[in-house]
Amino acid sequence: MPSWRILAVLDELIAVHGPPVAVRLDNGPEFIAEAVTLWAAAHAIGLRYIQPGKPNQNAFIERFNKTYREEVLDAHLFASLDEVRAETAIFLQHYNTERPHDSLGSVPPLTFLPRSTSDGAVGQLAVLP
Repeated sequence: MPSWRILAVLDELIAVHGPPVAVRLDNGPEFIAEAVTLWAAAHAIGLRYIQPGKPNQNAFIERFNKTYREEVLDAHLFASLDEVRAETAIFLQHYNTERPHDSLGSVPPLTFLPRSTSDGAVGQLAVLP
């Protein structure tokens, strides 16, 4: 996914939830792009990169990726990208509004938000464009 799409989603999230103090990122090319650095500076948002080769430092998204892969991508045969998008929308709605998360005290993420983490970053929410 190109960095401009990621930044568009982040702008949408900021419009709804307000700006975080920081965002945790892996070292993928879409996140280390100059556009991301300039965007973060313009919004006074810190960038917290995980160490290369240490996905456990970003356990939230690693856990989400596993769940998404098992419950959507591996559970269905898709004939088109539109079918993937439709099933993803259903999954995200359930994941964020109904599905209890053990790490959040057995409540869905939207029930738990907003919250701050120890480094000042706003709680994370699974969103795919």
